[in-house]
Amino acid sequence: MQAAAYIFIQRKWKDDKSHFEDMIDYFCNIHEPLQLLIFPEGTDLTENSTARSNEFAEKNGLQKYEYVLHPRTTGFTFVVDRLREGKNLDAVHDITVAYPHNIPQTERHLLLGDFPKEIHFHVHRYPVASLPASKEDLQLWCHKRWEEKEARLRSFYQGEKNFAFTGQTVIPPCKSELRVLVVKWLSILYWTLFSPAMCLLIYFCSLARWYFIIIIVILVLQERLFGGLELIELACYRFLHKQPHLNAKKNE
Repeated sequence: MQAAAYIFIQRKWKDDKSHFEDMIDYFCNIHEPLQLLIFPEGTDLTENSTARSNEFAEKNGLQKYEYVLHPRTTGFTFVVDRLREGKNLDAVHDITVAYPHNIPQTERHLLLGDFPKEIHFHVHRYPVASLPASKEDLQLWCHKRWEEKEARLRSFYQGEKNFAFTGQTVIPPCKSELRVLVVKWLSILYWTLFSPAMCLLIYFCSLARWYFIIIIVILVLQERLFGGLELIELACYRFLHKQPHLNAKKNE
């Protein structure tokens, strides 16, 4: 994740803002096509998180939700504005996810083999030109999308457990069911063989053992000394392009 320049945050805006600025400006400066996945609600849907969301709704005069949590719009609006200023924003994709059968909540469910039988996605693309210009209007726009999500999910779970769709469904050739099935089984076979093969290699080959030890030491040290590979990458870019240094901080 560090090598892919993920944006690590502390979930405290006063601590995260400068790091967001640094990383987003870096992506804009290098003109790197960016896919940034954000969960404005900040956590998963549980009884505790729903109670906190309802408290937030009461304090701010908002309706209470059953199927979603109220979004915290500060980070969302900042990211959209920053990417828009850097001319590195093409569109915002609003994605709603639903599980018609079972909803695994913890790692325990996965260990017990309780995987989702189906996952349904509703995707709506909003081109950048359709987004509000001001921060306040963008916050209202985000809250409006969550109102729609609540209604969409209520209709999903209380109805036929399917998202309403008008139009023609087109499956790209690269996503044919046969190809997906082949890739799935090849992936299972690969990772089933890869993990024990690496363990055997480390056990029988001293060169492989030293290689893994050295790599682990390097990764741990750079994390402790510099904060992560993505910050090293950012510092190198600033040095080579004479960019001013900002106090970017990252915390896992």
